[in-house]
Amino acid sequence: MNEYADHLSAGLLAVDDDLVREFEARLVESTGLAFRVAYSVLRHRENAEDVAQEALARAYRRFRHLRNRERFRAWLVRVTWRLALDRQRADRRRVIRESEPPTAKAADSTTETLAARERAVHVWRAIDALPPKLRIVVVLANIDGHDIGAVARLLAIPEGTVKSRLFAARARLKEQLRWLKSDR
Repeated sequence: MNEYADHLSAGLLAVDDDLVREFEARLVESTGLAFRVAYSVLRHRENAEDVAQEALARAYRRFRHLRNRERFRAWLVRVTWRLALDRQRADRRRVIRESEPPTAKAADSTTETLAARERAVHVWRAIDALPPKLRIVVVLANIDGHDIGAVARLLAIPEGTVKSRLFAARARLKEQLRWLKSDR
């Protein structure tokens, strides 16, 4: 009986080692993805790191139950996005990194650099003001550089939905930032 138990446990360890190797390989492909998704929702580095770490831990614990491991990235995006939204709802007083105007020493910064930083602050504030469903497609498509199909796969939604959300998000951003164009 003891030999049989040893044989079974050796087989389980080998399966677990294979699962761990597969998980690590998939994780290498998605290293910064969880953080970028969490950051796109929370806009606070430390909170995003916490959520990304929690998402990766959850992914590790549940990896063996994932039916289609080829869709790991999409699954990780959904898990991270939901955790970030939960964190945001629970923590209504989120801190926005770009909320404070940039401070720069006059000797170290030119007027153009300061103006570019201010524009970036306003753009990020406008992105932050978008509803989460619009914000996530903007971040994935325009900031991370994923194409429409990749965003659709990552979020598990139809490409047409991604296109309509991008259109709506861009229209809102254009409206909110139209004054920047007149300042130039």
